Amino acid sequence: MIPPDDRFALPSLATDPASVRRRVEAMEKILERMFVIPGINRPIGLDVILDLVPGVGDIAGAALGSYMVWEARNLGMSKWQMSRMAGNVGLDFLLGLIPFVGAIPDFLFRSNTRNLRMIKRHLDRHHAAGSTVAGEVTNRP
Repeated sequence: MIPPDDRFALPSLATDPASVRRRVEAMEKILERMFVIPGINRPIGLDVILDLVPGVGDIAGAALGSYMVWEARNLGMSKWQMSRMAGNVGLDFLLGLIPFVGAIPDFLFRSNTRNLRMIKRHLDRHHAAGSTVAGEVTNRP
């Protein structure tokens, strides 16, 4: 039996900003940071793995990346921000069309991580109640 703390919890399908934040963070982690390559300690995700499948993998990766743009639309982000996010996904798709070699630029250009940063900035500005503070936990005496 798996202890409750070790189970993978699916993010809620609610439309509140905190639920949206958890969903897009989970999607970004799956697409960009699912595994760490031993030796170079560089994370890769499903997006790079899908790029190794010519054609179909690129389309699947772009569709999964477009989900984050769809969530941005639901949050009420501006058309300019959504077009930048769509441009990131589109550039990632075009770079991935190069068979086998296309995984290398995708390894370096992390469109989903860029899009997540844009969504987090929007959420922190417009929905401050769901914002998180990044920092380091230290031991106090």
